[in-house]
Amino acid sequence: MTYLLALDQGTSSSRSIVFDPAGKIVALVQQELPQIYPQPGWVEHDALEIWRGQLATAREAMAKAGLKASDIGALGITNQRETTVIWNRKTGRPIHHAIVWQDRRGEPVCAQLREQGHAALIQSRTGLLIDSYFSATKIKWLLDNVAGARDQARRGELAFGTIDSWLLWQLTEGALHATDVTNASRTMLFDVHKNQWDAQLLALLDIPAELMPQVLPSSARYGETRPSLLGGAIMIGGVAGDQQSALFGQACFKEGMAKNTYGTGCFMLMHTGEKFQTSSNGLLTTSAAQVTQRTEFATEGSVFVGGAVVQWLRDGLHAIKGSGEVQALAESVPDAGGVMMVPAFTGLGAPYWKPDARGTITGLTRGTTVAHIARAALESIAYQSSALLQAMSRDAVAAGAAPVSELRVDGGACVNDLLMQFQADLLGIPVVRPAVTETTALGAAYLAGLACGVYKSTEELSGMWKADRRFLPTLASSRAAELMAGWEHAVRQATLA
Repeated sequence: MTYLLALDQGTSSSRSIVFDPAGKIVALVQQELPQIYPQPGWVEHDALEIWRGQLATAREAMAKAGLKASDIGALGITNQRETTVIWNRKTGRPIHHAIVWQDRRGEPVCAQLREQGHAALIQSRTGLLIDSYFSATKIKWLLDNVAGARDQARRGELAFGTIDSWLLWQLTEGALHATDVTNASRTMLFDVHKNQWDAQLLALLDIPAELMPQVLPSSARYGETRPSLLGGAIMIGGVAGDQQSALFGQACFKEGMAKNTYGTGCFMLMHTGEKFQTSSNGLLTTSAAQVTQRTEFATEGSVFVGGAVVQWLRDGLHAIKGSGEVQALAESVPDAGGVMMVPAFTGLGAPYWKPDARGTITGLTRGTTVAHIARAALESIAYQSSALLQAMSRDAVAAGAAPVSELRVDGGACVNDLLMQFQADLLGIPVVRPAVTETTALGAAYLAGLACGVYKSTEELSGMWKADRRFLPTLASSRAAELMAGWEHAVRQATLA
């Protein structure tokens, strides 16, 4: 039997999962990743720690599964997107901590780009709205603030990469400086129509082209790992940013199919086929995972604080000792008691795009308990995701397509039945949880499996997808509309400043 190894490098952890050809998990190993907060609004990771943790989990997963390198048909990589690393090509050492996707330090440059009238150009080429969420202003900040970095970059001494590129470089010991179309499409520097770096956008931010990695399809024969790392050479056959990888793992290959991942943030993607669909509702257009040179697209909305609100309940408010306790605490009250929480800890993402918004809790009374706040925190995840799907459906209808008819869900928080039922109630459509909820890693395994011949086609993969549970809406649509109106009112209060 040929197995597939997925490296799943996320914002809060590095994981490695071994799958059998049927898509079943054989072994899973996870290691938490420390967060670094140098000042408010700044978020960093130690890139060397990411590499060490990812390699350790890969070795342990293979050992746990009792497998050798020769048992692994191919390895796939999926990763937190937009997070930016620049390293020295000779030493392989980063010139600074990785700047994480949540980091807001690039906002002054974004404001300048907007004022200079570049928004339409950037959206038409990249599908993205100008925001410090993306890699471009993070790269510029590093080149502007690390002594000598721009000159070194011009001389070709430095390499930029999102986390997939960093892992590819390490796995091949510097033989490969590459990325895939999905990760490239999140930099704000990539022409998604031509699948190539955009010289005009690079020049606009004074980013030398010598920094940039080669761009390949998401399923391709990238190269091989150095034999010394995993006990033998393993072909690297798949790379995709975590959200496009989850879309692929959910078998959303056709236009109109949508998924939402409930992780640190929430990320909703709807496949739009070969149509580049510009949003009128604050959503992004992004490259979907590509198994050929043919361009494929998705519309996307991103919630910056999803499951991270549960971490805040644990670490900030000390309301719970472990994340698993939140459902029981929230269920100890029949509803949120009028409490509404907007967890805009790092601003609000789609469809609002309010970088200066700050978190608020409204509707407090003398009768409010920590259980009401916990329930409001959980519900905030569903409210934000509902706002995304409503925006997505408006765009779809405007483009002459049908609105989304069901939502496939994955990510850590999708195991919370209370949250999933509330999500279905707000949306008024079925919310479907798959049998394998590790769809981000599964997508990377599927992409690698296609490259090495374990799978013949995406049709074969569609036939393998199975549902675990369907959550059907139980709330009257008028009541769901009332609740969403209350949410929008709370959002306006969070963005008054």
